[in-house]
Amino acid sequence: MVKIRLTRGGAKKSPFYHIVVTDQRNKRDGRSIERVGYYNPVARGNEKRFELNTERVNHWVSHGAQLTEKVRALVKEASSQAAA
Repeated sequence: MVKIRLTRGGAKKSPFYHIVVTDQRNKRDGRSIERVGYYNPVARGNEKRFELNTERVNHWVSHGAQLTEKVRALVKEASSQAAA
């Protein structure tokens, strides 16, 4: 099954996540099919907290991809920001 989930990057105590489309059998930071955005939980000042290509996410969901809970929350937040 194809999943849209987070892969961890960044330094120790300073996490940074890429939002990727991957097969669920791959490791968390393993091979991915496509990178569709990023999430920076420790963003400060003018830094963006997250960026997401919702068009590509919708494409993958229409082809059967499943979202993890955190990614689902980020997609919901991105759609509310786009509406405002």
